[in-house]
Amino acid sequence: MITWKEERLIDASIETVWSLFQSENLQEIMPKVEEHRLVEGTEGESGAKYLQKYREGKRVETYTVEELDYADEPDYKRKQWKFELGKAFEVNLTYTFYKEADRTRFVYEGTNRGVNFIGRAMLKLGNDKSQMNVVNEFLNRVSEESVRHDK
Repeated sequence: MITWKEERLIDASIETVWSLFQSENLQEIMPKVEEHRLVEGTEGESGAKYLQKYREGKRVETYTVEELDYADEPDYKRKQWKFELGKAFEVNLTYTFYKEADRTRFVYEGTNRGVNFIGRAMLKLGNDKSQMNVVNEFLNRVSEESVRHDK
């Protein structure tokens, strides 16, 4: 299993950063996500389910993302998602935002667990440095898009 918890202080308001994590804006920070649409429940509520299509090269993976936790307070916001990717990995992601004056502290944490022999083997063969590069690239993208949108 791979786990991470990283944070970044972003020079943008919490509302601007949060808006990028709404369904209609998600592709700005997750360009490989080709579709993200509500299929069950109500957006912004725990238990909501979304169909998500993710492109990796020529292959498109389709899976269901479940919203496990959701909070939208003026100084604190949070989304927690869970999904199974390629019938090999269970991914849990948590995006937490804290208002700090006119900036936002963004905490990104998650786990990626192999659910079968192939998934576990692929994670063991994977490179921890490569995984952290993906995490840092995401943090950078969120920061850059947030600052661009906050102007």
